[in-house]
Amino acid sequence: MSRTLEWTVGLELTEESGMTKAEARLSTGTSTLTGHGSARCNPADVDVPAIGDELAASRAMKDLAGKLMREANREMEAVGAGTVPQHTGPGYGWPEAVS
Repeated sequence: MSRTLEWTVGLELTEESGMTKAEARLSTGTSTLTGHGSARCNPADVDVPAIGDELAASRAMKDLAGKLMREANREMEAVGAGTVPQHTGPGYGWPEAVS
C-alpha cells in the first residue's frame, strides 16, 4: 500500500524588549499540534536578532517534535504496540546514519 500525505508546519516569531518568542504549528489536515520556544538577549551581549530568531524557532520546533512523539506513543499504546525508547540514540535522525 502506498500513500502520500502533506503536513504543514508554520512558524511565527515575535520580538519585544529583547525577548523573541516562537510558535511552531503542525497541521496534519486532521489535527494541529503547537510548540513554543523563546530566547532573550543577555544585556551584556551584542543584540543580533537573527540569533534570537534561530534559538526561539529551534526551541519551538523541538517542543513540537516532543509533543508529536508523545502523541505517537499514546497511539501505539492504544493499539497494544510498544513505545519508542526514551533514549533512541545520540541525536535525531536515522539510527543507521549514526557512526
